[in-house]
Amino acid sequence: MTLVLVVEDNAVNRDVLGRRLERRGYTVRFAVDGPSGIQAAQDLSPDLILMDIGLGEMDGCEATRRIKANPDTTNIPIIALTASAFETDRKKAFEAGCIDFDTKPVDLPRLIAKMESCIAHV
Repeated sequence: MTLVLVVEDNAVNRDVLGRRLERRGYTVRFAVDGPSGIQAAQDLSPDLILMDIGLGEMDGCEATRRIKANPDTTNIPIIALTASAFETDRKKAFEAGCIDFDTKPVDLPRLIAKMESCIAHV
């Protein structure tokens, strides 16, 4: 069973994405902001993290940098999710340590293909 940590501050987005992933066989856990995402990565050691970039006080790029800086969590693949399709946001996500990038609203077949590719290459 693949454990996916979804770091997302919007309750509706968390609920919708979580239910859609669970219906496809993933085990899903949630964090609502950057600091709780960092802690959950440490506590749960998920197979993959879906990281919202627009998280408020600590954005997803900073949370990703901190997860990647920790030897215990550095190897967890992280896919950035954002409503912004700007190339600068994509570049920032990759510089922070994300392995891939996808836009919201989520195209689930495309996202799952990216997730499976990331998990296969760990």
